[in-house]
Amino acid sequence: MTFEPLYSLSGLCVGALVGITGVGGGSLMTPLLVLLFGVHPATAVGTDLLYAAITKTAGTAVHGMHGRVNWKIVGSLAAGSLPAALLMLWLLAGVDRKSIGVTNTITTALGWLLVMTAIMLVFRGPILELARRAIGDRTPPKPTTILALTVILGFVLGVLVTLTSVGAGALGVTILLVLYPRLDVREIVGSDIVHAVPLTLIGGTGYWLIGEIDWPMLLALLIGSIPGIIIGSLLAPKLHERTIRIVLAATLAVVALKLLTG
Repeated sequence: MTFEPLYSLSGLCVGALVGITGVGGGSLMTPLLVLLFGVHPATAVGTDLLYAAITKTAGTAVHGMHGRVNWKIVGSLAAGSLPAALLMLWLLAGVDRKSIGVTNTITTALGWLLVMTAIMLVFRGPILELARRAIGDRTPPKPTTILALTVILGFVLGVLVTLTSVGAGALGVTILLVLYPRLDVREIVGSDIVHAVPLTLIGGTGYWLIGEIDWPMLLALLIGSIPGIIIGSLLAPKLHERTIRIVLAATLAVVALKLLTG
């Protein structure tokens, strides 16, 4: 077991960006590990899932103390995402994860999710406005319909997060804002973060059981990212978040292009 300082430096940078923008670390950390450090996609995803479970636990405590968690939404998402995560882990356990086919599947899915995340970062407001106009004066969906759609959303997120470690943040929050337009944004974000903890924990544990966790790398990432998140949170009020989001979205788009084109 060797300690790599560059992993900690990467964790510091990613943690700071997460603290400033609130964007999930998976959108940044997994492609960074794959492209910059040459980590195999399956190992990068598995390690990042455990990394996310640990770092998001702190966010869960904060949102819980401030009452910014809708437990009905959390439960509905988990009803779909946790079975989906177990299904994906079962499928991954039965294939050769070092094969070109599996590697290409993970990197392609990761690339397209980064494209979608970049779009959500820049155009979430207009997208939500279009959704509200499309719904217009129509009769609101029944609570049972919204519940079913939330469970379906959870299932989709479970598949995407377990396969790529990306998807629960920008994508999940945007769709939840469409499904629950009357809820406070902070409550949606808090519920999404709380839901991500068991999902990433199950995903990360599953990757551990199939031998795809790099423990020294995980430790190095945590050493850097925890102070990074604190620094980013302190800097956030002093920075122009919109500009940072645009720069981050452009960076994600470039990274996605690299993943998709090889």
